[in-house]
Amino acid sequence: MRKIFDALLLMVFIAVILVIARWIGDQAYSWMPVQATAEAERVDRIFSFLTSVGTFIFLAIAGTIGYSILIGRAPKGDWSHGHPARSDVRLEILWTAAPTVLVLWLALQSFNIYQQLEIEGLKPVVHLHLLAEPAAAATVKNNTQPVAENIEVVAKQWVWSFRYPNNVISNELHLKVNERTRLNLHSQDVIHGFYVPEFRLKQDIIPNRNIDIVLTPTKIGKFHLRDSQFSGIDFALMVANVYVDSSEAYSQWLSQAATRK
Repeated sequence: MRKIFDALLLMVFIAVILVIARWIGDQAYSWMPVQATAEAERVDRIFSFLTSVGTFIFLAIAGTIGYSILIGRAPKGDWSHGHPARSDVRLEILWTAAPTVLVLWLALQSFNIYQQLEIEGLKPVVHLHLLAEPAAAATVKNNTQPVAENIEVVAKQWVWSFRYPNNVISNELHLKVNERTRLNLHSQDVIHGFYVPEFRLKQDIIPNRNIDIVLTPTKIGKFHLRDSQFSGIDFALMVANVYVDSSEAYSQWLSQAATRK
């Protein structure tokens, strides 16, 4: 009877911490900036999942410790040791297989997001002289899927500039909502970092390197582009406005910007 009661108690405990972990995982979405790209949605899902897993593990360990302290306390004067768990093959398999599956799943999800960004131009900066450079190291992915716009992003101390298809140059980045855009990232001096928190996107821009990245804005609004790398004094002031516009608003702005050239 005691074993049945203990099993039911364990099942209730697991069910409760599962509900709590799921609830805290849902709250994790509110801890992040607003989602403004399709890629941000996928990143936040992984973050929420990790928060839920971390909460479950914490509550399970804390609950086990609390239960052991309250129920499994040894009588006064009893210095004998409990049954060792090191020879339990089932436990060994469980705590080896579970983290392995979890890490592999997270790696697959991260790789899928990375592929969705279609980053090009990230060949290694430093090579060991004893190792040959892999043939596939020159590019991460060939951009074959069509995009609505190609915009050149130029970073230099301490200003951002953007060149649009009709040769319009502006210090504002304008993107069409719900349309794929390829950004061609360049640096004219030192290493800079392209970082828009709402996009969940942070990409280093390396001198003498052309780096392409594809994103899909999903929320109309105004955001801010920051330099995520220490590129010199006053680098924190290197901020540009990022506007996600409707197709009509984007075309109107581009036409007005062309007349100001």
